[in-house]
Amino acid sequence: MYKKLFVNREVSWLGFNGRVLQEAADHDVPLLERLRFLGIFSNNLDEFFRVRVATNRRLLHLKKSTLSVEQKKEIKKLLEKVQEIVLDQQTEFNRIYLKELLPALRQEGIFIVNEKELNEQQAEAVRTYFQETVVNRLFPILLDPGKPLPVLKDGSIYLAVRLRNSTTRAFRYALVALPTSILSRFFIIPGEQDRHTIILLDDVIRASLDLLFSSLDYNEFTAHTIKITRDAEMDLDTDISASVLDKVKKSLHQRKLGAPVRFIYDAEIPADMLSFLASRLKIDAQGIIPGQRYHNFRDFMKFPKVGGAELLYAPLEPLRIPELDAATSVFDVMDRKDILLHHPYHSFGYVIRLLREAAIDPWVKHIHISLYRIAENSSIANALINAVKNGKKVTVVMELRARFDEEHNIFWANKLKEEGAEVIHGVSGYKVHSKCCLISRTKGGKNKLYAHVSTGNYNDDTSRVYSDLGLLTSQKRITADSQKLFRLIRNFPAAVNRVKFSHCLVSPVNMRGRILELILQEKELVKAGKTGRIIMKMNSLVDETMIRALADAAAAGVHIDLVVRGSCSLKATTKELEGRIKAISIVDRFLEHSRIYWFGNNGKPIIYIGSADLMTRNIDLRVELTVPILDTAIARTITALLELQMDDNTKARVQDGKISNRYIHNSAPLLRSQMATYELLARQQTGAKAEE
Repeated sequence: MYKKLFVNREVSWLGFNGRVLQEAADHDVPLLERLRFLGIFSNNLDEFFRVRVATNRRLLHLKKSTLSVEQKKEIKKLLEKVQEIVLDQQTEFNRIYLKELLPALRQEGIFIVNEKELNEQQAEAVRTYFQETVVNRLFPILLDPGKPLPVLKDGSIYLAVRLRNSTTRAFRYALVALPTSILSRFFIIPGEQDRHTIILLDDVIRASLDLLFSSLDYNEFTAHTIKITRDAEMDLDTDISASVLDKVKKSLHQRKLGAPVRFIYDAEIPADMLSFLASRLKIDAQGIIPGQRYHNFRDFMKFPKVGGAELLYAPLEPLRIPELDAATSVFDVMDRKDILLHHPYHSFGYVIRLLREAAIDPWVKHIHISLYRIAENSSIANALINAVKNGKKVTVVMELRARFDEEHNIFWANKLKEEGAEVIHGVSGYKVHSKCCLISRTKGGKNKLYAHVSTGNYNDDTSRVYSDLGLLTSQKRITADSQKLFRLIRNFPAAVNRVKFSHCLVSPVNMRGRILELILQEKELVKAGKTGRIIMKMNSLVDETMIRALADAAAAGVHIDLVVRGSCSLKATTKELEGRIKAISIVDRFLEHSRIYWFGNNGKPIIYIGSADLMTRNIDLRVELTVPILDTAIARTITALLELQMDDNTKARVQDGKISNRYIHNSAPLLRSQMATYELLARQQTGAKAEE
């Protein structure tokens, strides 16, 4: 029915990273925040190559591939398109950094210098820092022309060094890994007044290569950065006798040896050195990419806080929830009503308080929680440990396959188990991605359940920069289904066909069917001469069945608004759909992360929030929880929040399938939805105080 309805997922994702790059180019964004967005762009691109590009290249090279010749041609064409987009974005990246940010930083008295720009006093300070702090963290590897390269660590920066004796003309190559996991990438040179001079760790080492190789008979040194990106997908074998923990540990080791998918090098590297390195890497020519002097710009996410306060976003004072602040017990408030939390505008401390209170409450008997990504120094994990020590039964579902957090999650899983918690290591074949905490409390002989359900992770750190919703509730329609969720996980997969959910949407049980029913319901309303309305907010819209259902509903006259931060595989600007579906993306100070599904239902909105995007993996291959909003006041708030996003004409871009990232500008008063959200919630806080 529809021509060119679908947009390639990888291309659409690169469009999202282009929007991140736009934030770095935006002169209205504070200067050091613009640097941070360059870091985010770099970090995102690394993950894209490690996962999406690696997956497509792996498909091409499978020995027993089921792909047709035509399908392989399509993948090759896609990889060429990806390469073209990435190179264009990298050119823009370099322009922003070199032509805009460096000059702007100098105007603010912040100078990023290299080893050749140091005066005598600065050079002495740098070499002193090298000898006192850096040198003992360096372990050079001398390269032998007759042997293969050592295994280079994925994502790490290396200095490829050429050592030469000017008299004998003898030379040799070496590799030096930058110890950025231990030392800061940035060294602020001391002794400066009215200016901040910063040198990167790369250049600290370059300035001191003669000291590092003093025991060898060489007196000339040149060094250029290189970086390898490896295939990060994990092969979890199907050996049912092996535990999930053992499989993940085995696959983590395999990941370290994953095939290289990208080799980035300093474009100024001598031809002989590049030839020496590239000839020893088993990587397609498309994966060999010239770059600038510095790699791993993700480190710029932690650029030193120097200069005036105006160079960073002004901190937002966390909004308070007067009812919770005034209450002696969170449970007392939850007995009376549901509470909506909106991070980072509301403090994540309310979630920690719930668990802290549960840990010492004499009537709490059991805590269930599903964890996907938690903070390095997790207050959540420590609160759970405290609950165990206070005699509570604690059951933790720890997903060990949360990509790039596997080792971290294994650590916490072991720690929680050592302290006495029951730990379930996910389920076979599926990731547990739900974000739910269920507390069982027995008082006066009556058992009651209390739940916290979120669109985001139980993570103290990311809660400050990810925009997520959380619901505190004791309503049986939600708590009973949440209890069934943990029963499903414990008895997976046998329970998939046995456990029935009455009100919540749970993947892989009933979410797909119920969402399709609700889309069809809006379509039927239009056929009956009534208004059909759908609003969906998510990170990614990729599932083809869902896309076709939305397109069919729009063609029938349902008004559809989509707020999709990342990949949007629905091309809403086709001739058949233009004006019927509005699809936007918002990239701003905070990472939009909440998932909201809103259906007009003939004037009585049905609203769900939860952990699942409309991707096949989330609907069919993960355990997800999406819950209904039953409180009318909260429903009105969520509707108002969605309306603010749809009216954004400052940070919203059109999702047009062409990754043009065109800003939405109109004649309406300027509205920046994230700041307007803060103001709306602040007014609610003031109103709640006035009612008291």
